Amino acid sequence: MSAAGVAAATLAAAGCAPDGGPCGPETAVVARVVDGDTVELDTGDRVRYLLVDTPESTGGAHDCFGANAAALNRELVLGKPVALTYDAECTDRYDRLLAYVTVGGRDVNRLLLERGYACLLHIPPNGDERLADYTAAEAEARAGRRGMWGACPRVSCE
Repeated sequence: MSAAGVAAATLAAAGCAPDGGPCGPETAVVARVVDGDTVELDTGDRVRYLLVDTPESTGGAHDCFGANAAALNRELVLGKPVALTYDAECTDRYDRLLAYVTVGGRDVNRLLLERGYACLLHIPPNGDERLADYTAAEAEARAGRRGMWGACPRVSCE
């Protein structure tokens, strides 16, 4: 690999864009909650939460617990300042930023898992460092039948 390729890979691993900056804003205010795992920032950027997948509640979908996940996400972040941490890849195929979202010192992505409002969704190379912790959070929610694990006859994101 060339020196430029090594530098780009190092920056990507640190959650940075190839030009050395972050993938997007490091802080912003959530202007709109799209659903349980996607928000729009006051900067106009859309952010898809890393390592989680919530039941669908948009585009005519009404998955069991989808509206609940969107409501919890709204309660946690709407109108609030959030910190964003990026991973290896900056965006998904829909051009949404991919990030871990923190509000008031709380990891929103992990909170959705531990309360049973989301399934783990690992799409490498993102998420490798937090995978074990997030896997444990989902397992505890399942075992405790929290959220959708106790309410839904079938969990759509499995």
